[in-house]
Amino acid sequence: MTPHFTLAELTVTSHRQFDNTPNEAETANLQRLAEFLEQVKTALDGKPIMINSAFRSKQVNDSVGSKDTSQHRIGCAADLRVPGMTPDAVVRAVIAAGLPFDQIIREFDAWTHISVTNTPDGTPRRQALIIDKAGTRPFA
Repeated sequence: MTPHFTLAELTVTSHRQFDNTPNEAETANLQRLAEFLEQVKTALDGKPIMINSAFRSKQVNDSVGSKDTSQHRIGCAADLRVPGMTPDAVVRAVIAAGLPFDQIIREFDAWTHISVTNTPDGTPRRQALIIDKAGTRPFA
């Protein structure tokens, strides 16, 4: 897909009993996501980005307890870790770089969720949030 992000990496799942193959539209979204992740990598001074989860088929998404409205379902979101950086530091760096993210979420202080708009011509919301045991709130 891009120099640092492969289709296999963006569709990997530990729920191997379920097919996690994206359709044509989902693959196009994953291409946009991969291109955006290249911008994130640049903003993070080239540090490695480890993808926990990106595209999720309905079965995979259901098995992890996520909502059908999750941007993972359509290939527009990735959960990631950056070795040597806290999720807070990743969020702050992406915001500071002025990247056109749709959402960036520090989740459970363990990983960072980042997404592109659901359509190529969408306007990024640049919504920054925290989700943890206390609930959902703006990132501050």
